[in-house]
Amino acid sequence: MITYLDFEAPIKELNEQIQKLKESEVKTGVDMSNAIKDLEAALVEKTKEIYSNLDPWQRVQVSRHPDRPYTIQYIEGITNNQWIELHGDRTVKDDKAMVGGFGMLEGKSVMFIGQQKGINTKMRQYRNFGMANPEGYRKALRLMKLAEKFNKPIVTFIDTPGAYPGLEAEERGQGEAIARNLFEMMKLRVPVICIIIGEGASGGALGIGIGDKVLMLENTWYSVISPESCSSILWRSWDHKVTASKALKLTADDMLQNKLIDGIIHEPVGGAHANRPEIFETVKHEILKHLNELESMNPSDRVNKRIEKFCAMGVVVNN
Repeated sequence: MITYLDFEAPIKELNEQIQKLKESEVKTGVDMSNAIKDLEAALVEKTKEIYSNLDPWQRVQVSRHPDRPYTIQYIEGITNNQWIELHGDRTVKDDKAMVGGFGMLEGKSVMFIGQQKGINTKMRQYRNFGMANPEGYRKALRLMKLAEKFNKPIVTFIDTPGAYPGLEAEERGQGEAIARNLFEMMKLRVPVICIIIGEGASGGALGIGIGDKVLMLENTWYSVISPESCSSILWRSWDHKVTASKALKLTADDMLQNKLIDGIIHEPVGGAHANRPEIFETVKHEILKHLNELESMNPSDRVNKRIEKFCAMGVVVNN
């Protein structure tokens, strides 16, 4: 069953009309192929029109679409299921909200790491809704160090509403775990590519977000806080989340304009969930393109350039 967002009402209506014509064609035996083709063409045009004019809050909604592919789906899609998941932080436990392992990408061995939200209610609870505990970030760092040991590039997929804010997470050093990742990722001597595939919220996203190339899918967001939480703090209500989403400048276009990311990956018409094979192929192409560029660089130069890039963020120079 297709899930529609509130602004997709015209798309839903056209899809229902197409389905009714197809059902009628089967029942009556009357050829309705021309009418169906016309409606399908109208559907494509309407989808293009809607998705080319999304406001920031609508992009936030698309980034959370329940049918949108998550980290494991991306890894499986771009490696043709040629990957092995690795578990545990060797200290506390295996955090199911953070996944990672080696996979084959066009003959290259790559370490893939990312947050996993879960595809249904039961799995979302199992994955803690993509909110990692300290052991999740420590597992991610362990896998990064393993990749560095064997001189393998790292690709991270970011999709989280934030690091888990529970008392037990703070007791086990949530802040320290994320800070340690920021420090260590700056110095990794292998190429690091970070891709926001859904939500990129706060330190939970930054914990695996320090890379030579930071890319965002077209309909994703990246911010220190979610629109709802921002609205709750400023207005004591979620009612102003639309206003907050505009003020936060959290879209891919905003982030690129402010030089906080290195590029935008365009999604299929209707979003990443509308055509999974296409978005997997597009992401795969982008990863390979940037890996070829990064692998040609001297490791020390790559590290220095990474550090300079992040240190320059937020610096204002008055002429």
